[in-house]
Amino acid sequence: MSGSETVSINADEDGMRLDRWFRERYPALGHGALQKLLRTGQVRVDGSRAKANQRIAQGQEVRVPPMAVHATDDKPKPPPPSASAADRKLIADLAIYEDEDLLILNKTPGLAVQGGSKMSRHIDGILAGMGQGEKRPRLVHRLDRETSGVLAIAKRRTIAASLGKAFQTRSVRKIYWAVTGGVPDPVQGEIDIDLIKAKGPKGDRVRAAHKGEADAQRAVTKYSVVDKVATTAAWVSLKPLTGRQHQLRAHMAAIGTPILGDDKYEGDALTPPVLENRLHLHARRLSFKHPRTGKIVDVTAPLPKHMVDTFAFFGFEVPASGAVDGDDEA
Repeated sequence: MSGSETVSINADEDGMRLDRWFRERYPALGHGALQKLLRTGQVRVDGSRAKANQRIAQGQEVRVPPMAVHATDDKPKPPPPSASAADRKLIADLAIYEDEDLLILNKTPGLAVQGGSKMSRHIDGILAGMGQGEKRPRLVHRLDRETSGVLAIAKRRTIAASLGKAFQTRSVRKIYWAVTGGVPDPVQGEIDIDLIKAKGPKGDRVRAAHKGEADAQRAVTKYSVVDKVATTAAWVSLKPLTGRQHQLRAHMAAIGTPILGDDKYEGDALTPPVLENRLHLHARRLSFKHPRTGKIVDVTAPLPKHMVDTFAFFGFEVPASGAVDGDDEA
């Protein structure tokens, strides 16, 4: 029997839990066997010991031990159930761009992109029922459950792999809009604060890493204040140069201006009582080179209702063209 193998994480696997990745890649490997391999350090991610619940990222390499490589199971794996008419309609209603290779949605706040605890309906699950094999639609990036806006989906594996590389190499231009409690000072700048995952009473979150702290991840965000109301609130355009979990939310909190409605980073305490107290973070614009044609795809997503109401309350006016200087300054 040959030894272990090293497997690279694909674009459509970015963000998956490691144990789920094993279930999909090596379905014949039982739960107990996987846990033993993890406990004994035989599974490695980029050379480091791995945990079942850790999230993997595109481009990382997983060392798969021989036990998993050669596990066999005579039971055929049933295909996922076909997406319901209601789920297909949901995806169609959210679509703001589509061609033969790509589907781009304006995700609503509260709709999960991927599954988790107590989460039975999510976009990734719906996509699994909309095709099989090469033609299964695939996510190429993620948004937090409460973040709204542009979400790109590849209609087949080869497009997902190509576009996933573009996201990884930072050749995709991403612009987010947020409303913050307080006004960033200076009004334009760059936040370069490493982040590290931390548990808390409100669930998974990240925090600023201490110098030299193990497992810290580099995180950089450019920002620009588009408009403000005295020192009370600001409309901020954000451009993440890296793609860490909760990066924009944690960075804005780290400089003392958390995003309104953010219950993980204290922004919910700053939302005026007359406004809907939910996350005011919107993936406004996505621009990238089409992986097949080479033409530029540039998609802008309208604001969700709660942010439209907040903009009106503070007097923030979006030009009819939809573009603002902050799109280019951030």
